Amino acid sequence: MLRPLVLLTLLLAAPTDPKMAYRDLPCKTPELAPSCLHFHGRLTAGEGTPSTRLWQIGTHHVYGIYSNQFGFKNDDTTLDNEAPELPATVRKYLSETGGWTVYGDFEACPLEPRIEGHMQAACIAGATHIVVPKD
Repeated sequence: MLRPLVLLTLLLAAPTDPKMAYRDLPCKTPELAPSCLHFHGRLTAGEGTPSTRLWQIGTHHVYGIYSNQFGFKNDDTTLDNEAPELPATVRKYLSETGGWTVYGDFEACPLEPRIEGHMQAACIAGATHIVVPKD
């Protein structure tokens, strides 16, 4: 009887990183779903804040990418703008070093109102038809 109690105590006391738990939250929530858009775009990572940006091809509009609403609203503590969580269909093509670029069809969910001429915060709920340009 004592052994299960000790194991349960150890499991409950195990350290977890609450700073990273927010990354498991979905991008597309019932609250955001009506504003999510599907479009062809270019996703890049490089210098600047946020470092991951999504250009909606055929427009001048650029989205700054975050993992989800929590990452955007708490960016001062999470630094979500440096390496947001992206769909697995995109992650498998990304380089671990330096900048990268991919093209595809994206479902982006804006996290703030659009202001003409300004980058808009968003998260990526899904991506298909990913193409990696040859160098």
